[in-house]
Parts: sequence; structure tokens; C-alpha cells
Amino acid sequence: MGTAGPDSVHPVHRTPTDSLAPSPSVRTSRVPRPRAEPVPGRGSGYWTRLLPALAALALLTRLPSFRHPLWNPDEGYLAVQARQLAAGGALYDTVVDRKPPLLPWLYEAAFAVFGDTSLGPLRVAAVGAQLLTAVLLASTARRRWGDRAGRVAGVLHLLVSVGLNPEDTQAATFEVFMLPFTVAAVRCADRRQWARAGLAVAGAFLTKQTGGAALVPVLWLMWRSAPPRRSALLRTGAGLCGPVLLGALLTGPARFLFWTVTGSGAYASFTGSELHVLARGLANTALLAFACAGLLPPVVRVLRIARTGAADVWLWLASSAGAVLVGFHFFGHYYLQLVPPLVLLAAAALQILPPHRLTGALLASACACALFLAWGLLAPRPELAHAERLAAAVRARSAPHDPVLVWGIHPETYWLSGRAPATRYLTAGLLTNYSGGRDGPQVGEKYGVEGSWPVFRTELAARPPVLIVDDSRGAPYAPERLPSLRRLLAARYEPLAGTVDGAVLYVRTQPSASAASPAG
Repeated sequence: MGTAGPDSVHPVHRTPTDSLAPSPSVRTSRVPRPRAEPVPGRGSGYWTRLLPALAALALLTRLPSFRHPLWNPDEGYLAVQARQLAAGGALYDTVVDRKPPLLPWLYEAAFAVFGDTSLGPLRVAAVGAQLLTAVLLASTARRRWGDRAGRVAGVLHLLVSVGLNPEDTQAATFEVFMLPFTVAAVRCADRRQWARAGLAVAGAFLTKQTGGAALVPVLWLMWRSAPPRRSALLRTGAGLCGPVLLGALLTGPARFLFWTVTGSGAYASFTGSELHVLARGLANTALLAFACAGLLPPVVRVLRIARTGAADVWLWLASSAGAVLVGFHFFGHYYLQLVPPLVLLAAAALQILPPHRLTGALLASACACALFLAWGLLAPRPELAHAERLAAAVRARSAPHDPVLVWGIHPETYWLSGRAPATRYLTAGLLTNYSGGRDGPQVGEKYGVEGSWPVFRTELAARPPVLIVDDSRGAPYAPERLPSLRRLLAARYEPLAGTVDGAVLYVRTQPSASAASPAG
């Protein structure tokens, strides 16, 4: 078949469905399956034209990310973790979080090369991650449905990927770096590259646990492939298990299992906060639906009039939706996992609809993207301003090597102030379960990570903080509701006059005694 160029439509894509009315021929049509013959090679100029355009769009859509030093507490947590690891800390031991190790290691490496005072290099890496995701989607769609579908998939992903609160989409955090792995897994499975598909699923899981949802479409494609399926299963399993086992060995198998899987039982429940988390879920669903206003109508229309022949993509979307639901927290950045399969389904649907439908989809997506970019560029970040003022107060009342305790959910205060935390628990959330976005119920000492309070008390006794910052500001994890912390403050600390935006600073009044218990 001919290879007329990137702007031509391959004959296999011409169908009798170019009319608006769902004629009988449309009702029985199907989006073409992946082609057996290879797509045009480098000589066609396809990628030399598409890659620069996608790179420019990736940079444009993430320009707001360079506006602020930090976007959300996840970035602050990762930054503090990276500093502690660089200072000799051990992941899941003296530095803990409920996340897999890949992104903390990436932050640590970036700090080692570029310094630890700016997240600029991580912002650039995030641009690269979104660009790579778009390229992989374009490659997958091109193989299945032709040149135009590839361009559409790459562009739509970059336009829609910023379609949530900017603190969820512009931050250099877990989902942004997980997406290339999930798309690579499906792309490799589509090409029957089973070991690579397993490696990609492992990379997604080691970035964030919910990335493992990409295994569902991989297994489906394996089941639909020609024999030998046992060999494919073995190669996929080896590719998946090898990196995960290596990560467990490097961090300690028991600690790895606890912090990435078994230690999040209380976190993964929304009992007592149903209305709170459901309201958040509805708000973020509405935001993503608005961002996808150009994608959803074509997909819904094709559902009514034709079969798409993309069962693996539907399974991918369903498994990603399940990943969003896991834990019942519905944070905005969770929804980014839905974007790649939605984009592929839209690219498939637009192949059998009239050309003006494609124009409308791109225009609607571009307009929505412009609004989200304006939000990111113009909206103030009051919590960041608060953390910066609090960090300035901490610097003024402590020496560079003094340990401090910031009792709150903004670990970025440690990073901004240049002070080391007095404990491995960087937020009150791990000790009280508030990090799940709770609004009151199931928040307290007994709901914290198992075994965390004895460790916390021991650490504060061995290395008492010079300064304790109560940044709870009336939240359910306030010290007066926590006996251990309340007794410590009453026995050894006194509040300074005045507050910083409602945060209270306590200074130590008694000399440190490593043998004493802060709980009294």
C-alpha cells in the first residue's frame, strides 16, 4: 500500500460512515484493527514533523509548572525525602512514605546532580514524561488506525492532561511519571513484546501502586494473541517481577511490603468521611469531564452507531477507573490515569466520523486547555504563601543544624526552611490518618500507621526538636486531641507570643534528655 505522507488518509481507513446519520452500514462498521504491515518508516517524515510539534505543545501546556517553587504537599514530601536520603537516610526506615521507591530515587538523583534548592530539573523531567506519554500514544494509535489517528492521540493527550486543578496536573509527582509506563505497557503488549510489557507494568507500579492496573489490558491482549500463550505469560511475569523484587531487596522486603501494600489499611477507607470524599470526587469528575468536552461526544456517538474493535482500551479505561476508586479519596491527580485510554478511544472514534467532528474535538479541547492554563498562571496559591511565611519563621528561630517538628500536612516547610525533621514521619497524616483527606472521623493516634507512635516518641526523646510548629490550625489532628503530643508540649515546650497565619510555634524550655520519654 502507498505511503503518501503524514497528511494523507490511508485507504483502509475510508468507511461508509462519513455521514452524520447512523445508516445500516455504520451500525455494522468497526474501527480498523491494527494493521499487519509496518507503518511508513523514517523516510516518510512523519515523526520529524510530529515530534517538534508535540514537544512545543508539551512545554506550552506545562508552562505554569515553572511559576511556583512547589505546587502541592506531595512535591514537598518528595523534596524532603530526597534530602534525607542524600544525608544517609534509608527508605522505609529513617525515611518513610506509603509510595513505591522510584520517584523518591529520581528526586534524590536530580538533587545530587543539580542541587536541592530548586525543583526546576524535576519540572523539565515532567515535561519530558508528558511528551513521552504523548509520543507512545501517537505510536499506538498510528499503528492501529493510521497517521492521522496518531497525530490526534498525541495532541489530545497534551491538551487534556492539564484538565484538573493545576496543583494536581502541574506538579512533578507520581501520576505524571507513571503515565509513560502505563502507555508503554499497552503499546508493547499490542506488539507482542511481552517481556517489555512486563517491565513497563513494573515501572508503573514502582512509581505508584495503581500503575499496576495496566496489567489488565496487557493480559487481555495476551489472551487474544496467537499461541504460545504460556511463553508470553512467563516473559511478562519475568519482566514484571524482576524489577519489583529488586526494589524490595534494595529497600528491605518486609519494609517494602508494609509501606507499599499492607500498611495502608486505615488510609484505604472512607468510613466517617463519606460526604467529604464524595464531594471531592464529584468536583474532580466534573473538572475532567469539562476538559474532555471534545473527546466524550465522539466516543459516545460511536458507541451508539458502531463497534470500536478496541476492547483492550475499554478494559484499560475500566481498570484505570478502578484504580481511581481504590482508597476512596478521589484526589484530582488520581484522575490523570484515565486520560490515555480516553484519548485512544477518542482517536478511534474520530476515524469513522466526519472531518468536522475532529475539528470540533480539537477546538473544544484547546479552549478547555487554555482555561486551565490561565488558572495555573493567574490563580494565587495561598497554602504555598503560608508555608513560605512559616519557613521564614522557622529559620529565624532555629540554627541550620537544629532538628524541628512541623506538626501539619505541609512537609514543604522543612524544605523551604532548610531544617531537618526531628522524625521520619514528615506529616501528621501518617500518625493520625489525616493524610487521607479525612474531615474528622477516624483521625487520631489509634488510626495512625501501625506502630508509628512508639517510634515517634522514641525519636523525639533521642533527638528533641528545638522548635515545634503546630500548623494544625483547628484541624482534627490538633495537639489537644492527641494525648502523647499534648503531654510533650505541656512538659517541655512553651508557645511563643503571636502566631504565623494561625500556626503556633513552641520552643523547648528543658534541656534534652535522651533517656526520657516525651510522652511522660
